[in-house]
Amino acid sequence: MNNRNYKRVLLKLSGEALMGKASYGISNETLAYVADEIKGLRQLNVQVGLVIGAGNIFRGVAGASSGMDRAQADNMGMLATVINALAIHDALEQRGVSTRVLSAIPMTTVCEPYVRQRALQHLEKGKVVIFAAGTGNPYFTTDTAAVLRALEINADLICKATRVDGVYDKDPLAHDDAVKFDTLTYDEVLRRRLKVMDSAAISLAMDNNKTIMVFDMNIPGNMKKAITGETIGTLIQGE
Repeated sequence: MNNRNYKRVLLKLSGEALMGKASYGISNETLAYVADEIKGLRQLNVQVGLVIGAGNIFRGVAGASSGMDRAQADNMGMLATVINALAIHDALEQRGVSTRVLSAIPMTTVCEPYVRQRALQHLEKGKVVIFAAGTGNPYFTTDTAAVLRALEINADLICKATRVDGVYDKDPLAHDDAVKFDTLTYDEVLRRRLKVMDSAAISLAMDNNKTIMVFDMNIPGNMKKAITGETIGTLIQGE
């Protein structure tokens, strides 16, 4: 137990996290589970911001690797994050959790445009704020968007929810001898080229000394444990 109790957090989910056991799209069962976990954080009066990827629908890098213009492919990926954001918004609202979707790409008929001051006001009123459309610019991942938004809202912690229980020296799903790290520095993540977040996101967190906790989202209650200061997963921070 590190005895820290975080009051405002930025939760980063991959788009693949919403697929469940499917190979594409959104699993209603997984969506409900994620919404219940986030509701649990709000019951602790934790202010929650959320960034979600779009790998379950369309990944810009994959589109570019198949010959599509990278900027166009990334624009498509950012739009796909809005679909995921609206899905989580609906699931949370059905559970009585007041939620707002703020998009870096303006589309006022379906969600609010991202304005930092507006996001802060929503958070202070107890609303979950879902930041959609990445940074609004191509060539930046949703990992980088998550760190950027965490800095803009002055989050106490970035929570990176994954399919494994922390950061390993290699993929634990493919290698039985993979070694888990309990703590890492930003420099170690960059030097070892660990694929927990892209280098731009880690560098941004390092430059601003923003702590990142990586944990398994598939274990019920793990989000609450992370927020209340229990040592789970892997903690990434400065020296």
